[in-house]
Amino acid sequence: MHGVESPGFVFGLALGTGVAAVLLARWLRVPSILPLLALGIVLGADVLGWLEPRALGGGLGEIVELAVAVILFEGGLNLQLARLRASARPLQLLISLGAIITFGGAALVAWLLLDWSWTLSILFGSLVIVTGPTVIRPIVRNVALEPRLANLLEAEGVLIDAVGAILAAVTLQALVGPGADVFSIGLRGLLGRIALGAVLGLLGGFALSWILRSARFVPEGLENIVTLGAVLLLFQIAEALQSESGILCVVVAGVVVGNSGTRVSELLQEFEEQLTVALIAVVFVLLAADVRLADLVALGWSGVATVAALILVVRPLCVFACTARSDLALRERIFLALVAPRGIVAAAVASLFAGFMAQAGVDGGTELRALVFLTIMGTVVFCGAAAPLLATLLGVRAPERNGVAILGAEELGLTLGELLRDAGAAVTFFDSNPQHCRQAAERGFAYVSGNALEEHPSTRAALQSSRTAVALTMNAEVNSLFAREAMHEFRVAEGLVLLTPKGRVPAALLERAGLRTAFDGPKDAERWNVRLRHQGARVAQLEFKGRADLEPLGEDDERFVFLLRQRGDAWQVARRGLEWRDGDRAWVAIEKINEAAALERLARAGWQERAPAASS
Repeated sequence: MHGVESPGFVFGLALGTGVAAVLLARWLRVPSILPLLALGIVLGADVLGWLEPRALGGGLGEIVELAVAVILFEGGLNLQLARLRASARPLQLLISLGAIITFGGAALVAWLLLDWSWTLSILFGSLVIVTGPTVIRPIVRNVALEPRLANLLEAEGVLIDAVGAILAAVTLQALVGPGADVFSIGLRGLLGRIALGAVLGLLGGFALSWILRSARFVPEGLENIVTLGAVLLLFQIAEALQSESGILCVVVAGVVVGNSGTRVSELLQEFEEQLTVALIAVVFVLLAADVRLADLVALGWSGVATVAALILVVRPLCVFACTARSDLALRERIFLALVAPRGIVAAAVASLFAGFMAQAGVDGGTELRALVFLTIMGTVVFCGAAAPLLATLLGVRAPERNGVAILGAEELGLTLGELLRDAGAAVTFFDSNPQHCRQAAERGFAYVSGNALEEHPSTRAALQSSRTAVALTMNAEVNSLFAREAMHEFRVAEGLVLLTPKGRVPAALLERAGLRTAFDGPKDAERWNVRLRHQGARVAQLEFKGRADLEPLGEDDERFVFLLRQRGDAWQVARRGLEWRDGDRAWVAIEKINEAAALERLARAGWQERAPAASS
């Protein structure tokens, strides 16, 4: 296979091995960049020689640019502005003053330790300003950080990528391009690109949001492809008007679309995330295959020392200067100071720089790219290994989630809440009806009054500490929106939705959105609220006795409702399709008027009452 240079083969091999590397990273719970870089180098000319990125010719640069555009749009799409209000000032400083400190500090370190020219050192400083959501997000998720710290890290990664890429391009133009007035060229180029990218991104983002809100313009099922086409078109328009302004343009457009509450926002985010994973896989394998091991080795210990200084000196100086007057605790500032892995934008721009410098006859492009890749590997390895230990030692991990958020404080929900509270769970109710909220308060429950779909501090606090969201109102659409918002925006592990026998939301549609049907199947919630309120039903504790001859329970029996399962010390809200084992206990609401028939039916399915039930 040595010497295979077909563009189709190169792209297919990069995609296939890249996806395999992503799967390996998920299994090992490490940032995907590490196996991607390793596989790229192994497949490249220095080892197996199977992958020759230069077979793509000028197409490699185009693939990298378009991939970065989609990746950063996805980062902006997931950036929720409401979560960042508490950290707005530190974030602003990190992407402005912090960028300048990192730029200058990295350039000085390279000049001192590697004995490079000032031109090459400054170019290196411009390339390592960025961090990046593609490397930050896996670390944040694996470590399970406090929400404020996690949001700040992810937001910095998204926004600093755009700022860093523009600053790097302007620096290259000013230092290597034609013209003698370096400062004038640099300042005009920087301000022009930022202004154009921001304005075009705002206009394009609002236009795309408006289009996505209406089914008249975009038929159902075509929203994702329309969005992808719009993003790539926006990027190319911005690039045609002013090179390197496209990156900021797509980031701003992503932020606008992600915060506009379109009818497809959750599905769009899922599509963009999957597309981003595929693009990262392709790009990193291709870029890594183009790096030579000899170039990395040639940097020697001076290169390693440069990366170490970047991690242990430059980044801490940047963070402590930018957070000096913030309300971030010292432990949060220390964690921020030591966690700043570099990602795909640094790799992509460094490779583009190397090609441009070679064409312009400027020396040092190969060494520059090698040092950037060494920085990526060093920072990702350090942060991936150190972040879990640092989070534990500094106490910045999010508290273990043991709560349940219940939408609908009526009798069925309150009965479930009492069972959960007895099992040790923290329960919070959401309801817009003041009378229902008073009922929850009288029974000793925490509650959030108002529209549960509007984000405010009380909503965030309750959902960020919950592992399960249960929606029990009479409106199936509102139920599904609440549960989906809890899962996608607040990372609640499980979303359960009450379906009624005549509901308009099919169970299969819920499952495609990652949601489950609450209880043992669709139930008439209004009827059960009346039964429980007027003592027409009781809650029984049953135990499952597994046998081979048991009859399956149907999903349309209104004589009982499975509410809660307990297996050992672990509890779980009952849901459709839940697997039961011998010895499992269940709390089941049973209609009193049909109690004998209901218990007989349950007995045929293997359920026996353990003790006299308490009246509800």
